[in-house]
Amino acid sequence: MPPPGLVYRSKTDADRPFLALVYASTRTEELAMVPWTPAQRADFLAMQFNAQWQHYERYYPDAAFLVIEKDGQPIGRLYIDRGPDEICLVDIALVPAARGAGLGTLILREILDEARATHKAVAIHVERFNPALRLYQRLGFQPAGENGVYYLMRWSPAAAAVS
Repeated sequence: MPPPGLVYRSKTDADRPFLALVYASTRTEELAMVPWTPAQRADFLAMQFNAQWQHYERYYPDAAFLVIEKDGQPIGRLYIDRGPDEICLVDIALVPAARGAGLGTLILREILDEARATHKAVAIHVERFNPALRLYQRLGFQPAGENGVYYLMRWSPAAAAVS
């Protein structure tokens, strides 16, 4: 159940333009350093978004692909795969206007509460330069591995009870 004021709903093909904008917003800083034209950036982002969409649907067929709404407006995405022993946060992102207001923390705390109640770990891959890495660390996620530019971060109810 989402935090008060938020609604989760399954994504549809009609959400693709919004979800592409969310994706693009997560790459803004990175692409600012590339000397491409706006058209080249747009083409690159479209290609990468489509590849991500296909990858997630192929490798996480049982995941819930959710659009996060606040006051009837879409503000982000939450892709979550609930396995028997672990909740995998496939992806979570908010539009820039919704960042920094504590909504991400509320969403993550809700997921951690679910994990605690079901005795499951929570895992997420986080890019090394992602500012949200500090949030995951603050909530008790610990490094559990590395894969290229990503850290595998894991939270467990047992470890959380100790800290």
